[in-house]
Amino acid sequence: MSRVIFCIFCCVGFLFARDNIDATMEVVKKFGNLPTILVQNIGKDSNKMGYSLRTYKMLVADLKVTGHFVVQENPEVVTSEAVLNFDDYRSSRIDLIARVSAEVTRGGLESVLQLYDANTGNIVLSKEYTTNTTDSYPLMAHRMAIDINNYIKAPDVSWLERMVVLSYYTKPGESEIIVSDYTLTYKRHVISGGLNIFPKWANESQSAFYYTKYLDKPTLFRYDLSTGQNTRLIDSEGMLVASDVSRDSYKLLLTMAPKEQADIFMYDVPSGRLNKLTTYSGIDVSANFIENENRIMFISDRLGYPNVFAIPSSGEVPGKVEQMVFHGKNNNAANAFGNYIVYSSRETSEEFERNTFNLYLISTKSDFIRRLTANGVNQFPRFAKDGETIMYIKHESNQSALGIIRLNYNKTLLFPLTGATIQSMDW
Repeated sequence: MSRVIFCIFCCVGFLFARDNIDATMEVVKKFGNLPTILVQNIGKDSNKMGYSLRTYKMLVADLKVTGHFVVQENPEVVTSEAVLNFDDYRSSRIDLIARVSAEVTRGGLESVLQLYDANTGNIVLSKEYTTNTTDSYPLMAHRMAIDINNYIKAPDVSWLERMVVLSYYTKPGESEIIVSDYTLTYKRHVISGGLNIFPKWANESQSAFYYTKYLDKPTLFRYDLSTGQNTRLIDSEGMLVASDVSRDSYKLLLTMAPKEQADIFMYDVPSGRLNKLTTYSGIDVSANFIENENRIMFISDRLGYPNVFAIPSSGEVPGKVEQMVFHGKNNNAANAFGNYIVYSSRETSEEFERNTFNLYLISTKSDFIRRLTANGVNQFPRFAKDGETIMYIKHESNQSALGIIRLNYNKTLLFPLTGATIQSMDW
């Protein structure tokens, strides 16, 4: 039973609680002079405290998060008929003017973005955005920021509109699952009742997710967001967690402990066939596909403490188990992108108080190492598709938050989930 408790700790992390000269790892990306953008709210005065202002503020925040703009805000509502004096803008060294409005309609919410290039005096982007619900205005603002970013041909920031699925505790022994934007401003409550943990997106389109529900034993479900269908897949004694999904969505990496010993399994979704991948007599948990899905990275206590290892995706073979991390003595969560691994390492050993877990970034091709956090409990790191953005969960001072690290821009942002403890997340 002690093994089960330990492997659950490794999986949950905190239930309650190239070369050395690698340009990709530079702290600040050299773009030259960043374009200055002035953002204006052209919503009617009657809507000043409504969705036009909210959309405007979210767009301003998104543009700042990208690190690709010098953002100026216009605190007053500007009428849509106001003349644009491009000579004044150019003298103030403003390159772009973004005008935003939003209006509640019978069908939901409609928003308009007009983007002007002050240097040419031309409108370069005019686009309407619609949504069926007013509370999803953040999603429209994220789309606007992506479109403006694409106009200046800056590095991709499509992660702004990628959804987060997370589980949080509502009371002891119970948790809910929600789908949200990265700021936790938009939230859709999906699963409730009982203990629902470890949600994992089922596909790239984010139309469904897997999660574990505790019934008479841990049980894996697949929930379809478009239809509301909740399908029971498999159960196991001890523990059961879906930790990664293949690109084609047909393969699941599972952590299971049917005999009180946690191991990594491959689950074939179409056939329901289960294949055990690890054979170590200790604890193996939290597997992820790496290196074009040719290998699998996971957490194991093979050194007498949790650390990061890798095996071929076909399964464990003698002599083919590689240690991936050589810093830290309790590394209980990891994620990979290309030649880089981000992992969580325990750095204190308090018996009766919350311990500190910090995130580190390493290169598998060199001895490069960079600490990303400095305090609190930082868990479940996840790379975005761009490889330069990391999301994670931060627990500190009895509060949980989603953290965003922009690696090349020296930016770290926290978005708290008020009054709740986040259990786990995926994005």
